Amino acid sequence: MFKSAKNLFSFLSLDMAIDLGTANSLVYVKDRGIIINEPSVVAVNNKTGQILAIGEEAKKMVGRTPSYITATRPLVNGVISDFEVTEQMLKYFIEKSVQGSKKIFGFGYNPRVIIGIPCGVTEVERKAVRDAAKSAGARTVFLIEEPLASAIGAKLPIQEAGGNFIVDIGGGTTEVAVISMGGIVTSRSLRIAGDKLNDDIVQFAQKEYKLLIGERTAEQIKISIGSAMPLKEKKEIAMRGRNLVTGLPEEVIVFNDDIQRALERSVKQIVSAIKTTIEETPPELLSDVMTNGIFLAGGGSLLKGLDVLIAKETKMPCRIIDDPMTSVVRGSGIALENIETLADLMAKDEEWAIA
Repeated sequence: MFKSAKNLFSFLSLDMAIDLGTANSLVYVKDRGIIINEPSVVAVNNKTGQILAIGEEAKKMVGRTPSYITATRPLVNGVISDFEVTEQMLKYFIEKSVQGSKKIFGFGYNPRVIIGIPCGVTEVERKAVRDAAKSAGARTVFLIEEPLASAIGAKLPIQEAGGNFIVDIGGGTTEVAVISMGGIVTSRSLRIAGDKLNDDIVQFAQKEYKLLIGERTAEQIKISIGSAMPLKEKKEIAMRGRNLVTGLPEEVIVFNDDIQRALERSVKQIVSAIKTTIEETPPELLSDVMTNGIFLAGGGSLLKGLDVLIAKETKMPCRIIDDPMTSVVRGSGIALENIETLADLMAKDEEWAIA
């Protein structure tokens, strides 16, 4: 089954990379690729403290549970807000990833883990991620900043002496960074991203139509007709919720122009963060960026017209990388597969034992 003792050790170690996102968590296992992509949602029974569901099953419960059950996200703006629940969620993902080894050998193994984190987190927040991963069963924990991971996932030449401009728009944070020689030269971490855009639509519905809608409805509207700038074609969608005046259910038709205006303020703040980062970029690296352009990653980059708007505002080429929603975990996975050469890009809690 195994050609060498080294291959056996590689299988037993089950090294993995985790994109612990505000909206979704993805797990990459060495030599197997991405095996988990589930919402970062946990359902908890508040009476007993019992975890009822995690991931996809928990997301189905959002807005549909009795008062004593809470379906919540344990991460806010890319950082841990509930340590114990995050630990349980990580444990669930790790155990789900290693269950194959349990079936074959009859027992599990403590994996070595790389986790993507926002570049603006504090040392306390970094420690919280490490501790949660250790408590969940990880043997060794590496932390990699998400812009670095996204750039690696986009296969940008980040270890060369040249400027690479990456914008990672996730669920809780927007990470803007210029990378050269394997390090971040200048960066911005903005707590405005996909979740804030959803909230903008919720607030728009309340203000314009006195209609209370849920987060999932807002997200569906954003994906269907949301845009960063006015579109030539006119689109519409039915927005259903509860009328705050009558208390009765109601449906209204909204158009893409309405949603674009609702998102305008947040989109402008993202563009402003990009412009500020450009202003702080050393001239030599800026010359490279002008040639290579700005690369967009993360699910938020799929907002219609965002790449066009950024290109227009910065007067530089802007493109969305392939499969932007998995860029962080793919980059972390590449770092995992090439740990001997890329270990210096990551912060570690102890020496990584390289087989």
